[in-house]
Amino acid sequence: MNKLYELIDMVRENQNLRVATGVLNEILSEAVALQQPPSDKGKRLKIYYMTQVSVKPPTFVVFVNDKELMHFSYTRYLENKVREAFGFRGTSLKFIIRERKEKDK
Repeated sequence: MNKLYELIDMVRENQNLRVATGVLNEILSEAVALQQPPSDKGKRLKIYYMTQVSVKPPTFVVFVNDKELMHFSYTRYLENKVREAFGFRGTSLKFIIRERKEKDK
């Protein structure tokens, strides 16, 4: 019974875990260096940065140049890299892909 309560506490901690934007972007740059983002018809996906916007579930926003180029498999790859770095065991992660507008650059 005690192990069950320990597991519940661990999942609750993971749901409330916050990661600083700077640390997230270090993981992001390492992930991009290991596996280049996808491209389509000569246009390459550029990932500008990632930030955590909420908890329960941990939600991350990834800012890109063209969200149509962001394939679900690359989003899954980034999720795996975040999990590898920070755990998040027992909780789902949510990724929102958002285009950065010209005026934001």
